Amino acid sequence: ASSFSGSLYLSVLYCNYYSLRSQHEKAALYFQRALKLNPRYLGAWTLMGHEYMEMKNTSAAIQAYRHAIEVNKRDYRAWYGLGQTYEILKMPFYCLYYYRRAHQLRPNDSRMLVALGECYEKLNQLVEAKKCYWRAYAVGDVEKMALVKLAKLHEQLTESEQAAQCYIKYIQDIYSCGEIVEHLEESTAFRYLAQYYFKCKLWDEASTCAQKCCAFNDTREEGKALLRQILQLRNQGETPTTEVPAPFFLPASLSANNTPTRRVSPLNLSSVTP
Repeated sequence: ASSFSGSLYLSVLYCNYYSLRSQHEKAALYFQRALKLNPRYLGAWTLMGHEYMEMKNTSAAIQAYRHAIEVNKRDYRAWYGLGQTYEILKMPFYCLYYYRRAHQLRPNDSRMLVALGECYEKLNQLVEAKKCYWRAYAVGDVEKMALVKLAKLHEQLTESEQAAQCYIKYIQDIYSCGEIVEHLEESTAFRYLAQYYFKCKLWDEASTCAQKCCAFNDTREEGKALLRQILQLRNQGETPTTEVPAPFFLPASLSANNTPTRRVSPLNLSSVTP
């Protein structure tokens, strides 16, 4: 018995070692050895499925995930893995089914909700997609992407005020967390807000966001161009508007005069679950 457990322990040790070194074929091989020693070894089938996914062997990944579910029907990682596999295979209805099962097991996991939202979006079920993205934000968005996805969906639907609201909340969140982290969509948010405030003739807010755009390679030129336009309009005596379609505000740390405008009410989706 001791030699059996020792062999199993060593196999799992090698699995993790090769997986961490991104040597996925070797990792999968040792997972197979571990499963020969104990076919009902919890988690091993799921982890082997992940290795096959890394190797882009979708059929083997599906088989491994299905075995994992046979061993433990409550293994949300296996359901989620099947969803990801069918997403790669561009089979959205299968994908939706497996993501739903994962979400049922982990109702407050934002990753499951974002995956569901993306799936609904591909199926053009945009109302459901919006619910999922907002719910993902409401439960605590691990990857800080739900609001951006929701904002882009509003953009697609030409719902400019709601899109701006989501981008502002996204900026607030990443600036209030106190961590120096590179957020890939930060420039996207500032570009949209600069353009939005410009259309609203809110020169101070538009200028603040345009200046922020200048800090990113992909939005630098647009930011500079917008700043020139704002300066030109101000020199021409164009006055800022006093009639704003919706009350927005920037985080105080970004506002030039540290006087935020009025707060906008949150989207009325927080109580809705997909």
